[in-house]
Amino acid sequence: MPAPLDGVRVLDLTENLAGPFCTMILADMGAEVVKVERPGVGDESRRFPPFVHGESAGYLTLHRGKKSVVLDLKEDRGRDAFWRLVARSDVLVEAFRPGTLGRLGLAPATLRQRHPRLIVCSLSGFGQTGPYRERGGYDLIAQAMGGLMSVTGEPDGPPTKCGFPVTDMGCGMWAALGILLALRARDRTGEGQCVDTSLFEVPVAWAMWHAARYFATGEVVGRLGSAHPSSAPYQAFQGADGQWFVLAANTQRHWEALCRLLGRADLVADPRFATNADRVAHREALAAELQPAFRRRPAAPWLAALEAEGIAAGPVNRLDQVFADPQ
Repeated sequence: MPAPLDGVRVLDLTENLAGPFCTMILADMGAEVVKVERPGVGDESRRFPPFVHGESAGYLTLHRGKKSVVLDLKEDRGRDAFWRLVARSDVLVEAFRPGTLGRLGLAPATLRQRHPRLIVCSLSGFGQTGPYRERGGYDLIAQAMGGLMSVTGEPDGPPTKCGFPVTDMGCGMWAALGILLALRARDRTGEGQCVDTSLFEVPVAWAMWHAARYFATGEVVGRLGSAHPSSAPYQAFQGADGQWFVLAANTQRHWEALCRLLGRADLVADPRFATNADRVAHREALAAELQPAFRRRPAAPWLAALEAEGIAAGPVNRLDQVFADPQ
């Protein structure tokens, strides 16, 4: 069976993570991806450890299934070769600072003027417009400025970065989605288009749940550790063996089942915890009641008991445990 993007040719001018993650998705879907690298230095991520037989493990992962060519876009010969590649491509993906390609005579509008069917996707720190358009952007910067670090971590802790580079990878996913939509539109119209996405827009878009609360009530959600601003109990607890696990018992049925399981039926009648809204309002008091009960047994027996009651729960796994998980 042919892959979804068989026959689609992608020219990849990106480096580091966001752009290469986008084109990795496209390559995994069957697109022919040709990666353009700078002479002498190549992609910056080639120098990111760890290394396997002298090659960056991260680089090899991101660029699986791709072809590679070395071009100097500042030289006439390199630009001539570049235009030949553009002529046979359906999609061009770039992640330069806005205006950089224009200074080389390769602005997205110029590319599309010469090749109207071409789809040009631009990834950047802050997008092609707006007061921050010329700023450099990294995952850490986007997480900070996009509000993610203000809601990640413990309530009394410092700003905390999410452990995965979520704005890089989210930007790559947005870009891949935009490209797929542009390809679908081209099937109808015969015309390509420009796609613009950025690291910054990822946490801003993903803040929709918190944004709804803010615009409805004016409340600014802060750091809650593993807890949820609208559901309780919905957080991590620790068993007698020191192992952490998480559970979500925010529906009334699951809340009452949890109380029975813990031998704390009295909590069902406690007016502080009568409804989910009440439990959210008294989240800290609720956790103070539940945590001592969970310390009576190791985490694994609790997880088995929670599953038997139909209460969603799971262990807090290390990455090596995740990679060995049968699921």
